[in-house]
Amino acid sequence: MATAPMGFATLIEMWIFICVPLWGPWATTVAWVLWIIDVVAAAAVTLSLSFILISQRHITSLDRITAIQLLPIAATIVAAGVGARVADILPNESHALGTLLVSFILWGMGTPLALVVLVMYYQRLAVHKLPPREMIVSCFLPLGPLGFGGFGIIFMGKVARELLANSNILDPLAGRLAYVLGTFISLLMWSFGLIWLVFALATVFHSSPFPFNMGWWGFTFPLGVYAANTMELGAEMDLMFFKVLGTILSAAVLLLWALVTSRTAQGAWRGSLFYAPCLQNLTLKDEDDGRDSDQHRA
Repeated sequence: MATAPMGFATLIEMWIFICVPLWGPWATTVAWVLWIIDVVAAAAVTLSLSFILISQRHITSLDRITAIQLLPIAATIVAAGVGARVADILPNESHALGTLLVSFILWGMGTPLALVVLVMYYQRLAVHKLPPREMIVSCFLPLGPLGFGGFGIIFMGKVARELLANSNILDPLAGRLAYVLGTFISLLMWSFGLIWLVFALATVFHSSPFPFNMGWWGFTFPLGVYAANTMELGAEMDLMFFKVLGTILSAAVLLLWALVTSRTAQGAWRGSLFYAPCLQNLTLKDEDDGRDSDQHRA
């Protein structure tokens, strides 16, 4: 459910990059409408699934917490970053400012909550150690909210610098201040993500070999958005280090995508692919409920 609005947001970005320059104003309006739909879906997923997590009883111990809980939260963070792209192309200034404001709100909804979950996840790793081999790819998921959160805040600051330069909102310095703070916050989130990247690589090396399953697609999105944040920092700060590293990470994403795609095709052909280790908790819950019902009837 969480990956649906995130994937849809990616399609909106590609629409902005390709279709808007070719087709003009009506394509811009379509991008805006599609983004509004994505915002509703992303906010619904973040709020509902996060509440379900704290209201249901099937996760009753720390060792059953995984980084997969970051996916519903990342939906609003991705929608925020795409919203900045949309605000940058809207011709109507009031619509652009409203879009940018909603993007800041979405970023504020998702990023602090993601940091809270990362604290829980780190405690789970410290107490109960590494996750099972079939779920080892989930160790890359912390890069998702940190990478796109850093990309989103720096791009929102860049758009705010342009939109607020001649507006009567707040102070004339507000746009430049948002840009400077956004750049520093992005750098801090990139640095925090670097720790999790090292942890993830060390975990994969320590636990290899591990079986292929659909969870391997968890390699692509987190590393991809971390690469996007790296390249955006390189563009804004004009530092060759980030430009080169962003290129290396982008190449790694392409290679990983090709590898996972080929393994997915092989698994689908053989019929051994469709196994979701992240749903094991639900299976265990159903089994436990069935045993409890049998004991009650007995």
